[in-house]
Amino acid sequence: MKFGEFPVAGAEGLMLAHAVKLPERTLRKGHRVSRADVEALTQAGIASITAARIEAGDLDEDEAARRLAAAIAPDHLRFSEAATGRVNVYAASDGLFIADRRVVDRVNRIDPAITLACLADHVRVRAGDMVATFKIIPLAVPGIKVEAACDALSAAAAFEVKPFRQYAVSLIATELPSLKPAVMEKTTRVLERRLAVYGNQLAREQRVAHRQDSLAVEIARALEAPDNSPKLVIVFGASAVIDGDDVIPAAIRQAGGEILSVGMPVDPGNLIVLGRIGETYVAGAPGCARSPKENGFDWILDRILAGEKPDAHDLTSMGVGGLLMEIESRPRPRESSEDHRRPATVAVVILAAGKASRMGEGGAHKLLAEFDGEPLVRRAAKTALATNAAPVVVVTGHRQSEIVAALSGLDVTAVENPDYASGMASSLVSGFSAAPARYSDGVLVMLADMPGVTTADLNLLIAAFRSASGRAIVRAVSLGKRGNPVILPRLLGDAVMRLEGDVGARHIIETSGLPVIDVDIGEAAHLDVDTPEAVVAAGGILRR
Repeated sequence: MKFGEFPVAGAEGLMLAHAVKLPERTLRKGHRVSRADVEALTQAGIASITAARIEAGDLDEDEAARRLAAAIAPDHLRFSEAATGRVNVYAASDGLFIADRRVVDRVNRIDPAITLACLADHVRVRAGDMVATFKIIPLAVPGIKVEAACDALSAAAAFEVKPFRQYAVSLIATELPSLKPAVMEKTTRVLERRLAVYGNQLAREQRVAHRQDSLAVEIARALEAPDNSPKLVIVFGASAVIDGDDVIPAAIRQAGGEILSVGMPVDPGNLIVLGRIGETYVAGAPGCARSPKENGFDWILDRILAGEKPDAHDLTSMGVGGLLMEIESRPRPRESSEDHRRPATVAVVILAAGKASRMGEGGAHKLLAEFDGEPLVRRAAKTALATNAAPVVVVTGHRQSEIVAALSGLDVTAVENPDYASGMASSLVSGFSAAPARYSDGVLVMLADMPGVTTADLNLLIAAFRSASGRAIVRAVSLGKRGNPVILPRLLGDAVMRLEGDVGARHIIETSGLPVIDVDIGEAAHLDVDTPEAVVAAGGILRR
């Protein structure tokens, strides 16, 4: 492929490297120039274009991406059409995504022009989730390079989705006088919800004394149950396992099984027992699995219910990435008691970068409209500054200098979003990237055009976040209907940084798996001023 600037007179057959705007239409990047295009370009007074000439043996970006995708076994996967040198790959069923780093690296090292990105290995996915993407960087790539990449993909599976299977799951809970029945009932409910994620359900439940003999007999009975599906036995002990000869591992051996591991390098989830009797796994669940929060037990369930055969080597390979989110109910939290008592810190990010396109062409900016004698954006900043949160970051963009001037004298950090025209996502990214907000336990995201939100409202949200020790999403509502502002915990920062386009954080909130605490602040949760009429109705005065 030859890339560069070419005279329009001889451009027929070239592929455009950049879009070219003509009076009546736009020629997109990657468009192959026709004779009619040459005439139109000449008439428009365009003398040269930046383009690529495809040479013998080259493949254009879409064909190259298409061939790479075709080299992947299609089982339980769905592929997009090739466009702009990209093919996206989606899970066709719920299951466990498996990636072989060696194969992926081999493909990516053939030529920088050929790229394959995918999810991390052993990630649970839902049908429709994007799991991988092929992207060709230039407009064309040598066919011999694509062929080498296809050979690597055909020789070994770079990735796959293993669908979850149906298992006959038995729960055996051991009892001690110190363990309340309510705890065991909650354990059952949590396990049922956990299994439902995999399309499975609890087949039977039994409670026995926390003694080796009693537990061994009940494990044997679970194995003898008449089920057509493969079996899985889960044991919740009334007391944590502290030794390889403790009640649960000893009972597994007595029932005729072998112990694969006592313990795993995943925290929470360290105190797990994994055994096997024939082809049936017996898992002694750690105490943290009584909670729905992610822990090492989930990683074991992922593999077993996807049909894998985890062993001691698999478990001991889980240490990297095995430090998971803290669980509040842990009897011995990792942090010191002093850190545990520290109130969660909250930063405020005020979004004030939008174009306010619904305000019309008259030049009025809603954030500069005066409420009680001061610009709305200044009012929002002062509301935030009076709360129990700090620091306060204001993201600016449209008419940035005027917005910054309206904030003069206030103790806020103004962060400019140069990409504000692309939508709200870029402003969220700018706010979360700002150093003052980056190190807080949570970020209160506030829209600058909501004049009804008060300092008291924000303090209610902050108090709810701190009562949850900073491990929940807090959302303003009115009569049960979701609204704004919201507080997002720091652990969602990576998800925010991946947002694109004119979207907010709603999808993150709904799919994070974190608890969501709704705080009713009345009509203020829904009152924003997007039009001149709304500004006036809310008591504002427009200034041009």
